[in-house]
Amino acid sequence: MPANLPPPPLTALTDLPAQMASAGFAVLDAASSAHLCGWPAPPLDWCAHWDDLPPDRYLRDGGRYRRRRHGCFVIEGDRVQAWPHRAHWQPVEYNALHGGIERWFEPLAPALAADPRWATMLTGLATVAAGLQASPRWHAEAHVFRIDTTDGIGRPTPEGAHRDGVDLVAVFLVARQRVKGGETRVFDARGPQGVRFTLADPWSVLLLDDARVIHESTPIQPVDAAASAYRDTLVVTLRRDGFQGPQAMLHP
Repeated sequence: MPANLPPPPLTALTDLPAQMASAGFAVLDAASSAHLCGWPAPPLDWCAHWDDLPPDRYLRDGGRYRRRRHGCFVIEGDRVQAWPHRAHWQPVEYNALHGGIERWFEPLAPALAADPRWATMLTGLATVAAGLQASPRWHAEAHVFRIDTTDGIGRPTPEGAHRDGVDLVAVFLVARQRVKGGETRVFDARGPQGVRFTLADPWSVLLLDDARVIHESTPIQPVDAAASAYRDTLVVTLRRDGFQGPQAMLHP
């Protein structure tokens, strides 16, 4: 990692339950992330899916910097069921900028969602969520994001520091190409305590207990204005009480 980027405070996989219980967040390096997700190695071949993302048509700040796809799944034990495509919805209490509206994003690439490694990733994340709160069923939403610098700056979290209204948030860093910025900040939701660091290792993952911490990522800028620059992430949220929707507690 370049010296000017504050490194993440990495957690050993064996210490993950204790770290989540004490701090409400943890960062795993790529090897530990792969082990958690049941992968023999990080899925580098998935990266091609980030080159085929449609623009986010819902950005209320007028920006053109975000591309994404979205999919929903239900996890019960080792069983993962793809859910029919649906809108992504958040209440304004959790997303003041884009909350309160149904946002219909293009679905995940079928080849990605059908990959057996996708299911093992979701069940691995469900084990982390179960350590926070027991539940027989988890409702997962997956977001494939590219933030670029088309307009000179890209905002990974245009809504600012926030919670998502779920139980667990997982942010996989997929790629950083020719960008500066994109610092991750995690704060205790009940006070001023917080940490700041930069995810730079492809397929490292930030895990967040959404009830206890708020998070954000700072804007990115290009290192070279003449070259394309972007930050790719995979964000997966898990929630016990159904998918979020205009009516509370939308259970499948």
